[in-house]
Amino acid sequence: MLNLEAAEFERLVVDELDLLPDDMVDGLDNVIFVVEDRPEDGTLDTLGLYDGVALTERGQYGFGEMPDRIVLYREPLLAICESLEDLHDEIHITLVHEIAHFYGIDDDRLHELGWG
Repeated sequence: MLNLEAAEFERLVVDELDLLPDDMVDGLDNVIFVVEDRPEDGTLDTLGLYDGVALTERGQYGFGEMPDRIVLYREPLLAICESLEDLHDEIHITLVHEIAHFYGIDDDRLHELGWG
């Protein structure tokens, strides 16, 4: 398991976000990215979470809407990684996975595509 302070971990998340293709992130409207230590239930089984309404399920969406959130959980991600390179890879995969949920791609389809 890696040990990385919260600020260092957040920098890695920002770096990985910057590496994502423009066509993937340009459509992210009213979405914030958050790093939390663990999910509310304290489990280490959840690496990330999309908290919002997928684009494919939205009706009227306009002014005053609370932003959707994409959450990455620091401790679970650190727990599965043995190196900094592994961590970069897992953060990247988790970001792509959760962003896909924003676009309405479900877990079954993500597994078919190799991102699950």
